[in-house]
Amino acid sequence: MNGFGSMLKDYLEYYKISQTDFADRLGISNKHMNEILNENTNISESVMLAISLITDIDINLIFYVENKKRIYEYLKSNFKTNKEIIDFLNSYYLSEMYKKNWIVLKDKESVTQNTMDLLDYLKVKDFNLLDKYLNKRILFKKQDSANMIKIYLWIRHCDEIIEKQEVNDYNSSNLNKLLDELKIIRNKKYNETELIKLFNKYGIYLSIENALSGTKLRGCMMVKGKNPAIYMAKYLKEKASFFFALYHEIGHIKRDYNKAKNKIIVDDISSENEADEFSLNQMIDGYIWQEILNNFDKKEDICLSHNIPLSFLYSRLAYEGYIKYSSKEYNAHREKIN
Repeated sequence: MNGFGSMLKDYLEYYKISQTDFADRLGISNKHMNEILNENTNISESVMLAISLITDIDINLIFYVENKKRIYEYLKSNFKTNKEIIDFLNSYYLSEMYKKNWIVLKDKESVTQNTMDLLDYLKVKDFNLLDKYLNKRILFKKQDSANMIKIYLWIRHCDEIIEKQEVNDYNSSNLNKLLDELKIIRNKKYNETELIKLFNKYGIYLSIENALSGTKLRGCMMVKGKNPAIYMAKYLKEKASFFFALYHEIGHIKRDYNKAKNKIIVDDISSENEADEFSLNQMIDGYIWQEILNNFDKKEDICLSHNIPLSFLYSRLAYEGYIKYSSKEYNAHREKIN
């Protein structure tokens, strides 16, 4: 596969510019110029920029053609057949992402272009850097490499979703106002758009998106610029479970805002005691919970008087072992959100 050198050779011939003259304009040796034109060397970024300035050829075109050549050479040196390349790309769940419309493939039949599109989606220089980047950037208890990749692919999808959101400045002192407004919203029918607008109002990005199949997580929290961001996995189908996970991420904002400037804090299905405790107390405050336990026959009246959804009550009763998840009481008060 040719790089930009062959295109530049055609350009010089068309405009009757000598190789030596153009080398002098670029400030490089005639030998170096010859290597570029005959595709015997990669073109450095500084030379690409200089070529663009001298010729008015779009710098993006030069970068694209050169990058495509480099990707082609990488694939040729690392894989024997197209099938091996396709299997490698699918180790990054390329087919599933394409079906979910997470990624645009500019030329579905070209493995070289697919590789370029995947790297563009991953936002890393090359595949060899990805594991190192994930281990440095993502705080995740279960270091399973396949699941880490799935999680990162989902995070990148959520990154693109929040680009469309307009958020106010974040001020940690306003977090209690958000929590107060959540107590109103959670009593209504689940409305994803309303939730996102509320979080944006208080300077927090919020994405609620399906993850790739088999991804083991409830959500994650990070900081984008100065704004916290919460990404929620959409597999939670009940209001109580969803809000438990949502409050959990808010707990991370309160506790881990500074840490999250450099780390993505990912929550898998297992418990994190401090954030879980925060979540339980936001759903049903500790003193109200004690009142419920002391007046068990009036538990529903107590919840209604404090604007607590009954699904929260029965979910916590099951969570703490007072009733079983299989009980009629629990199942009668399950509140679906989808």
